[in-house]
Amino acid sequence: MLAFRQAVEAQDMQAAVATLAEDVRFGSPIVFREYNGRDDVGMVLMAVSRVFEDFRYEREIGSEQDADHALVFRARVGDRELEGVDLLHTDAAGQVDELVVMVRPMSAALALQKAMAEMLAEASS
Repeated sequence: MLAFRQAVEAQDMQAAVATLAEDVRFGSPIVFREYNGRDDVGMVLMAVSRVFEDFRYEREIGSEQDADHALVFRARVGDRELEGVDLLHTDAAGQVDELVVMVRPMSAALALQKAMAEMLAEASS
């Protein structure tokens, strides 16, 4: 998980996307559908990198040898502070094949949902 975390913390979304498996799946209550594949999930990561402000991981749960990891983070969307967790699963090759993002509180989740909807609409047009 070190490569994904380091890339995100460096705000190098291209490097983060490179850690994803070709058939990666992304889900979150913030988006209305699951995203599948490196290109689509990469688009989501690029968008969220523009939406989050003051993003920082605070801790990592799971050892490097585990297939499942949790990266606990804090960020801001506009004037809303949020905390969240990236739940990641890696395949046998060590690439991220599943990414689920959960955030709270609800007011921040709604601000994130609105901002992400605008970014993703822009990216897909």
